[in-house]
Amino acid sequence: MATVGFTLTFWAWDLIAPLGSWYGDRLSLSSFEQSLLVAIPVLVGSVGRIPAGALTDRYGAKLMFPLVSALTIVPVLLLVVAKDSYGLMLVVAFLLGLGGTTFAIGIPLVNSWFPPAKRGFALGVFGMGMGGVALSGYFTPRIAEHGENLPFVVVAVALAAYAVLAALFVTDRPDRPVPSASLTTRLRDAGRLRVTWELSALYAIGFGGIVAFGVYLPTYLKSWYGLDPTDAGTKAAGFALVTVVFRPIGGWLSDRIHPALVTAVALALVALLAVVQAFDPALNPGGTIALLIMAAGLGTASGSVFALVSQVTPQPQVGSVTGIVGATGGLGGFVPPLVMGAIYSAKDSYSIGFMLLSDLALAGCVYAYGRMRSVRPEGGPAPSAPEVSKVAARRT
Repeated sequence: MATVGFTLTFWAWDLIAPLGSWYGDRLSLSSFEQSLLVAIPVLVGSVGRIPAGALTDRYGAKLMFPLVSALTIVPVLLLVVAKDSYGLMLVVAFLLGLGGTTFAIGIPLVNSWFPPAKRGFALGVFGMGMGGVALSGYFTPRIAEHGENLPFVVVAVALAAYAVLAALFVTDRPDRPVPSASLTTRLRDAGRLRVTWELSALYAIGFGGIVAFGVYLPTYLKSWYGLDPTDAGTKAAGFALVTVVFRPIGGWLSDRIHPALVTAVALALVALLAVVQAFDPALNPGGTIALLIMAAGLGTASGSVFALVSQVTPQPQVGSVTGIVGATGGLGGFVPPLVMGAIYSAKDSYSIGFMLLSDLALAGCVYAYGRMRSVRPEGGPAPSAPEVSKVAARRT
């Protein structure tokens, strides 16, 4: 249920991006204005994860999932009436960010139901809900061909149905610890943990890269390679699908190998292929291969980072820490589309943007390998995956 909800709200969160070029032509937007339009939901959804995670710690996912899903229907339907005004579209894009907050609702829910030895894979499966971006990239422009308002109606109906099902079937773990401290206190305590910010930085590269490609790849493929919007959306959906498949793989590997090592290797691949793409290879096959391998690396890193979160974060603080880490990851996806749009407008090239991605990924690789392998959860030594499995076996 958590994965389905995450998928649908992520689809809603990403509704504008696959139609970005359509809005650009309709409203005569510059490259930067179009980038801003698709980036605003990412910003709001990212920042909104902080209170969403803390509220989930306090009130549980059984309340938060159906509530947020139902509220997301409002901006989805407002897209129908705002399409002819750039100012109104920016306001609706702001409200649409609500759909991106469910990440911080599902992580503590899933985390509470699984033993430490299985959390990496379980959280990876939940993370597959980011495939909502792939669904949006593939289906939204195709549905729009049958009616420009039809995608919004379809998603609104799906969200309404899910809100009802979530209210009936989402169940919080009965013995889950419920914090008694205030929201401000819990966020402050989570923010004081050094590991919160270390994981935030790594997640900003991994998941931020996924979000950035998800919202900007259709524009990049259309502007640089001359694809039509439908074809660009299809190829962007393929990129997103690869990230979805590799996220649980990253979690599964992290259950067996230290997640910091998995993260380091994944980010090293991203750094290498970003350099390749910076030299503007032909889309078939060079560019396609480079983009898909980057997708695999970013998906794997996203899964492994949250496997590390589950190892080093006290259960009562998982939602708060997840909110901060998830927010930073989403913010990591807010800046690149703006940077890419600005660079393309100024230099008529995307190469600088890919070189910046390579530099960030390489820095994350070095930090994950050099520092995070020795991270100490709650003041103790960091458990390896086999040690976690042994502890779980003894408890069983």
